[in-house]
Amino acid sequence: MPTDIMDQLSSAEVIGKNENLLIEILIRVPAKALIRFKCVSKGWRSLISHPAFCRRHTLHHPTSKVSGIFLRCTPRGSQSDFQFLSLTSNCSVSPLNSLHFSPDLSGIKILQSCNGLLLCSSLGKFGTPRRYSVYNPTTKQFLVLPLSYQPVQQSIAIFGVNLAFDPTRSPYYTVVCVRATVESCYFYQIMIYSSESETGNWRLSGSPFNAPYDMAFGDGVYWNGAIHWTSPKGSSLYFDLTQECLRTMPNLLHSGGSYCLAAACGHLNLIQTGGPRSAQIQVSQMERDYSEWSLKYQVDLAEHERALPGMIRVRNGHHPLGSRSSPSYNFLVLSLIPDENEEHPSLLLHIPGKLISYHFKDETFVTICDLMLSPTHGSLQFGWRDAYQYIETLACV
Repeated sequence: MPTDIMDQLSSAEVIGKNENLLIEILIRVPAKALIRFKCVSKGWRSLISHPAFCRRHTLHHPTSKVSGIFLRCTPRGSQSDFQFLSLTSNCSVSPLNSLHFSPDLSGIKILQSCNGLLLCSSLGKFGTPRRYSVYNPTTKQFLVLPLSYQPVQQSIAIFGVNLAFDPTRSPYYTVVCVRATVESCYFYQIMIYSSESETGNWRLSGSPFNAPYDMAFGDGVYWNGAIHWTSPKGSSLYFDLTQECLRTMPNLLHSGGSYCLAAACGHLNLIQTGGPRSAQIQVSQMERDYSEWSLKYQVDLAEHERALPGMIRVRNGHHPLGSRSSPSYNFLVLSLIPDENEEHPSLLLHIPGKLISYHFKDETFVTICDLMLSPTHGSLQFGWRDAYQYIETLACV
């Protein structure tokens, strides 16, 4: 056997017998590759699967890129199957096609994605409480969370459950539940579940509080160590997880259309559209001291009609208003995705038959994929709540 090959085998043997050196090497390997490396040997499988290694790897890779998007294909309220949309060249195979990881849950749907982990819920049978779970689609690990209230209190209303996970702060995650109080459905109470806790139970946080009736507790967004909720007509709130206290943030910048929150590029972003007869999209960012919203990006899709021919809503071959001067537009924003350098975001847009990415940095459009049109010609199959970001991580659940 040639001397150079002998030397390589000798070096590999030395590394294989030195666990500390092996850990220092594997800790630098991306999560997806490590999943394949489990097949090398029983020793490697045991090492890579160990919670201590997973937590250390998570801390070493705190800002992994968005590899893809899960698009929910079935109607809301039923068992969810997914189409995977790859956003990178090295992530073409879907890590998730359907949610059947827990036989105890009667139908499962995704509620939220947060830095690689998915918060899911059962659809719930009549007379039984809804169960929540945290799922890592990279490792296929999941945890069904305990009920957030005692069985005797199963009738207590749950207004929202949100996931908070930030590897730059901690390898552990937190789940925040907003529910009605035992005494009154007009007051809210926050409960917290932490994966760091040794008890494995929920605990109450703070005193009962009042909030606007239209507060969207089910659509919370995690950013800057807090869960953020919006109210169209009242003051929006955020829950500081470190201090475990509620605070208010500046009111939304209303544009007369729809809006949604998204965390991207280190900022809390407010994405606003102007309604069916407007093709304008504005992205504002919250200052880190919560002093104000600042308009950061904007685009008028009407200026790019040739690049987006399916965006104009047409009925019976004619414009619905009979005039090109006031068209009606058909598009939805699915997600806000950071660029490769995490400096500028891109909009993932859905127009009939296509998913398109718009890059704010260079003002360009890229067709991500073509879609089969739904039975209703020209209809949109996916909305903001049907798209969930996928980030590779070994984070423990």
